[in-house]
Amino acid sequence: MEESEFAVSLTVKDAGEALDFYAKALGTQELYRMSMPDGSVSHAEFMLGNTRLLISGEYEPWQALALPEGKAAPCVFGILSEDCDAAFRQAVDAGCTAIEEPTDQIWGWRTALVRDPYGYRWNFRRMNEELSPEEIMQRAQALMGGE
Repeated sequence: MEESEFAVSLTVKDAGEALDFYAKALGTQELYRMSMPDGSVSHAEFMLGNTRLLISGEYEPWQALALPEGKAAPCVFGILSEDCDAAFRQAVDAGCTAIEEPTDQIWGWRTALVRDPYGYRWNFRRMNEELSPEEIMQRAQALMGGE
């Protein structure tokens, strides 16, 4: 497997539960998990499409703390999808909260947005048409009542 130059590491209260959830909601593939004697998962890695992600339980010495319950991370993870609508529905059916239903955007993409139970937001997206910056600006101006 080719090594990635960049890795995102998620921190949650229960990494084992989250690994199982992400497989169901996002279709991830677990690479491995390192379990502690008490059964908790201290570290694991999984693939989402061709992207490797890391996940761990909380570890205060590294200031690795899960998001407070009910709070959302300030970032959004974008996922390219052949079928944005189906990916959105799978995530919502598995327990994600719908934030934005699948919608065609003025910049030529179809997107949808969900939040998982751990506070992370996932944006499913598919390019419908390739547009120049000028075409996008024309559409934005038309949407806002301009010329």
